[in-house]
Amino acid sequence: MAVERVPEESLPAELTSYVGRRTELAEVRKLLGTSSLVTLIGPGGVGKTRLAARAAATARAAFGGDVVFVGLADLREPELLVNTVAERLGLGDRSSRRPIELLVDQLRGRRLLLVLDNCEHLVEACAWLVDTLLGSCPELVVLATSRQSLGVTAERVLPVLPLEVPEPGTAPAELERYDAVRVFADRATAVVPSFAIDESNADDVIRLCRVLDGLPLAIELAAVRLRSLSVRQLADRLDKRFTLLSAGRRRIPTRHATFQALIDWSYELCTEQERLLWARASVFSGSFDLDAAEQVCAGDGLDREAVLDVLDGLIDKSILLREEDRGVARYRLLEMMRQYGEDRLLAAGDQTRRNRFHRDWYLELTSRFETEWFGSDQTAWINRLSREHANLRRALDFCASNPDESVVGLRMLRTFKEYWLVRGLNTEGRVWLDRLLSAAPDDAPERATGLWIYAFLAIVQSDVDAHETALAEAEELIAETGDTRAQAYVHHVRGYAALIGNEGERSAALFRRAAEALRAEQDQAGELWATYNYGLALSLAGDLERSREVLDECVRTCVERGEVFWRCWALWSRSAAEYLFGDHEQAVRAGMELLRLQDQVGDRVIIAFALTVMAGCAAHGDQPRRAARLFGAATTVWQWIGASPTNYAAFVEPTMRDITMVTGALGAETALAEFSAGSALSADEAVRYALGEPEPPAAADRPAAVPLSRRENEVAELVAKGMTNREIAQHLVIARRTAETHIDHILTKLGFTSRAQIAAWVAENRNRTNT
Repeated sequence: MAVERVPEESLPAELTSYVGRRTELAEVRKLLGTSSLVTLIGPGGVGKTRLAARAAATARAAFGGDVVFVGLADLREPELLVNTVAERLGLGDRSSRRPIELLVDQLRGRRLLLVLDNCEHLVEACAWLVDTLLGSCPELVVLATSRQSLGVTAERVLPVLPLEVPEPGTAPAELERYDAVRVFADRATAVVPSFAIDESNADDVIRLCRVLDGLPLAIELAAVRLRSLSVRQLADRLDKRFTLLSAGRRRIPTRHATFQALIDWSYELCTEQERLLWARASVFSGSFDLDAAEQVCAGDGLDREAVLDVLDGLIDKSILLREEDRGVARYRLLEMMRQYGEDRLLAAGDQTRRNRFHRDWYLELTSRFETEWFGSDQTAWINRLSREHANLRRALDFCASNPDESVVGLRMLRTFKEYWLVRGLNTEGRVWLDRLLSAAPDDAPERATGLWIYAFLAIVQSDVDAHETALAEAEELIAETGDTRAQAYVHHVRGYAALIGNEGERSAALFRRAAEALRAEQDQAGELWATYNYGLALSLAGDLERSREVLDECVRTCVERGEVFWRCWALWSRSAAEYLFGDHEQAVRAGMELLRLQDQVGDRVIIAFALTVMAGCAAHGDQPRRAARLFGAATTVWQWIGASPTNYAAFVEPTMRDITMVTGALGAETALAEFSAGSALSADEAVRYALGEPEPPAAADRPAAVPLSRRENEVAELVAKGMTNREIAQHLVIARRTAETHIDHILTKLGFTSRAQIAAWVAENRNRTNT
């Protein structure tokens, strides 16, 4: 089976290169080679995430590039842990089987390093997940970070200690070998480029690193103060603060107290507006943009027009982190800062109100999605909601907190139901609907809508009992309320179940009723959804000409609107109708068109459907080898999404017939070889093959990749000559810190942990070049 590679960007770029931790990094890599579960434990701010990300980056080659990083800090729902991991692995969610069973199936034979970061608030769920996976997946290795161990039998625990700090009186020339000093110098030069450690400030740097107990985050926060203080002033103030903290006793406070005092000091140095924004921004989960900050955090002492300047102030103080996504700046609180702000917001009695503001902003956002997604900005809207996924969860969690808010939550889910459908988040959608429907009053106005959405997600997962139960309850409510729009969608969902069961005439009648009713409701997206299904149902009912007319009109409507998601399904419906009952050339033409759109859409479900149809067409087009390879590719994609074409009755007999035809034409051995070759393709490779695009050259035919930049190669050569960082900097006329950064990048790219390995790599490259 093909392994879907998660791109290198899956490892947080800002975390994979940093100062220090050479010894710990080597130990982690050693443990990853001998243990199936390694857990890095330590207090917040000690650098567990950075160490894990760096270790994963350097171990990539040992796992054939198959490394997946799953950040859990923003996940609050234990029941969504398995689905979150599965989604990060690129797996689908279209089965009634338990998600953990599908995950185990996909990982059973896969050599993978799975990084689970920030497990402490989900420790029981993480322990169960890891124990289950490791019990069935012998090639899987898990690297976890947590403030406590997971308690799993196979676990090897590696405490992540604070950075090594120098003893008082250490000579300035010796300081750079201490990681705490190197981190401080790195952050200090970022703030004050002219900063350097010398005889005049060495003792103060030592005192500072010791009073901060070598905690990386504490050192980074303190270094920011060099914008306005000297090292001596900074050390004096921290020393005084900690003396007061320990009631006059001359001792270093606990690490927790160190952080508390340092963050307290950061809070005190903020302006009143910065304090307000810090506390109010704690209601966000993950990152947020300026518009959201202005809407959620403004008011009562913080003018909307001032929010941007206040954000700048918090970034300048290293309270907020700035990141950029598709040209839009976004902001994020470190988790410890978020928790501190949350405590302040709670103490001010403002948390519930700000949570409601947060929910209202995302309700407004999803309402805009409902209005605008069916058009030329569709892909951009889907991407935007993907960026806001953690905040959508946070808003829904607030809505599920009491009956009044749950009514708003049901309305909110309706506004972005297409997001769940397009992303294939079937289980997650059902989880939220379960919670909201359980909390909402029996007469909630959106209850029938929530029930039909639940019924649709259930039938997609082949959960017939849940589907029927939800629809029956929805119809009872509709009989009482006269909700004509919900009734239209109930017809649609029943039509979909009939379509799956190959009940052509019944499904066509239901879809026609749904489309007509949705047209009357002026719900164009819903009307089109029902109409392209109606077109396919007409072909199953034996009216191919009418089917063609309906589907061609659907495609034209989508093209006029600039819409792509429903257009792909209309094209697939046309392709499927022609394959089952009509012209195979037309089937291929429609299939090729929808596959070309996958650069924009990337919908594996429709790729699976399309490859199945294309394989059948190749079988009837006297292309048995191509058919066998496409069947293999389709089978793999079906497995990724947790479904099978045999779940759809109309495809059972044709698929079996065509596989038999191909096997007879090629012989069992050749057919199996071609099928296996297809099953080894990734989804992107399978699409390229189906489109007839040239395959990328085999690894042996490709020019050797040069993993290092020109400057990095220069630095590597100097390392091989035995030069120190200072000597390299002088030789290249660059800052010493720049030289150190280049060396860190070299180690990460080559998967090494020592300078000796760099020297050996340089020597090997020279020998290869000479021969």
